[in-house]
Amino acid sequence: MDQHGLVTQQFGSTARNYLTSAVHAQGADLQRLSDLAVKLQPKRILDLGCGGGHASYALAAAAAAEVVAYDLSDEMLAVVEGEARQRGLDNLAIRQGSAETLPFDDSSFQLIASRYSAHHWMRINESIAEAARVLAPGGTLVIIDVAAPETPLYDTVLQTVELLRDSSHVRDYRLSEWRAMLGAAGLSVMNSDSWKLPLAFDSWIKRIGTPPDRVAALNAAMKALPREAREYFAIQADHSFSIDTVWIEARRD
Repeated sequence: MDQHGLVTQQFGSTARNYLTSAVHAQGADLQRLSDLAVKLQPKRILDLGCGGGHASYALAAAAAAEVVAYDLSDEMLAVVEGEARQRGLDNLAIRQGSAETLPFDDSSFQLIASRYSAHHWMRINESIAEAARVLAPGGTLVIIDVAAPETPLYDTVLQTVELLRDSSHVRDYRLSEWRAMLGAAGLSVMNSDSWKLPLAFDSWIKRIGTPPDRVAALNAAMKALPREAREYFAIQADHSFSIDTVWIEARRD
C-alpha cells in the first residue's frame, strides 16, 4: 500500500473519532485562528488537510469568507460536511484531494491554514510549493503541527513513537526545517511560537486504532528510553506524555 493508501485507510476508519477528540476539538490555537480571520477579512480560506474539520468550523464561524475544507479522506470530508450542516455553516464547502496537487487556481486564497496535517504529507516540499502557489500575494499561511525538537535524541524518540502509533506518519519537522522549507517556497515567516500538548496514552492510541502489537512495541520503547528523553517528554507511569506543538505564520510577498 502506498502512502496515500495508508492515510486514507487510517483516517477513513477513524474519521468520527477526530470530530469528538478533545485534543483536536479544543485549544487556544482555534481561537487564535478565528481572531486572525476576523483581523485579515480574507475573501476565501483553505483548510489544508482538514481532518475532523475543527479549523474549518472556527474559520467559517469567524469570517464571511468561503472556507474550503480539503482532505485526502472522503470519510473525513463526509464527517465535516455533516457537522458543518448541523452548525449552520453555509460558507463551508468540502473538496477532496492530496496536498501535493491542489485543484485550485493560482492566488485563489487569501488565508490558508493547516492544523495537525503536514506530518502526513508524503512530499512536503511539493505540498508547501502548492500552498504557496494558491496563496494570493500578501496572503497568510498558518501551520499548526507537532514539532520535532532540535535535539537529535528527542527528535528520534518522537518519530519512533509516532510511527509505531500510526503507520501513515511521515515526519514531525523541526522549526528550523519549517523555516527553511517555507523560505524555499518563497514564503516569509512572520512569527512562530510553541507550546506543550499533553497526550493521554490510552485515548491517543484508541483515536487512531493502533493494533495491539504496535501498542506493545510502544510500551516497550517508552520503558527503554533514557532519563533525558523521559524527562523531556514528561512520560508518566501510564505512558501519557507531552509533545511540542508549533504555530508558524508565513506570508507570500
